[in-house]
Amino acid sequence: MPKNNHAIFEHFPWQLVLASSSPRRQELLRYLGLPFTTEVPSIEEKRRANEKPDAYVQRNSREKAQIVYQNLPHDQPWAVIGSDTIGVLDAEVLEKPLDAEDAKRMLARMSGRPHKVLTGLAVVYGLGPTPRVETRVVETEVFFKKLTPEEIAYYVGTGEPFDKAGSYGIQGIGGFLVERISGSYSNVVGLPLVELTEILRLLPAPI
Repeated sequence: MPKNNHAIFEHFPWQLVLASSSPRRQELLRYLGLPFTTEVPSIEEKRRANEKPDAYVQRNSREKAQIVYQNLPHDQPWAVIGSDTIGVLDAEVLEKPLDAEDAKRMLARMSGRPHKVLTGLAVVYGLGPTPRVETRVVETEVFFKKLTPEEIAYYVGTGEPFDKAGSYGIQGIGGFLVERISGSYSNVVGLPLVELTEILRLLPAPI
């Protein structure tokens, strides 16, 4: 993490909160050089009937940020970041696996094929009880190599897939599964930095 300083964001006026317990998202946010705190949101991440994947991640990210904002003191200027990531293959939404067999099933389906990673990003910001919201949905295409049953079993045996959407982490051991990507790497990890930087730079001064 850079020592400073707000070198990217000079005189950033908002108190930044990341609505996530994810160490991966925390690490990415540190790259921007802004001080922040973390709060864990409590929402039910359940897809509604006929809800499209992009609408689903956008809603989840917004609700995560909103519930954290509501619990903050309203006499200070807050900007709360919410994020939600899923995989999509054909019509199936790939979330965190239920168990080892579910992880193996997902990985076998993705073997030798491209899938999409969607991240909903929301920044809820304001000074007072009625905040404003900026949202984005970012898509990256990820191409898996052809996986052998032994590779799938090995990877699931590492334990890494169990807290990750789509049953893999590109920034960890799961990097050996990925042949290439088209789009944002940080989006696949769980926090698209280009879009987040864009939103934070456009935030008006607190009033």
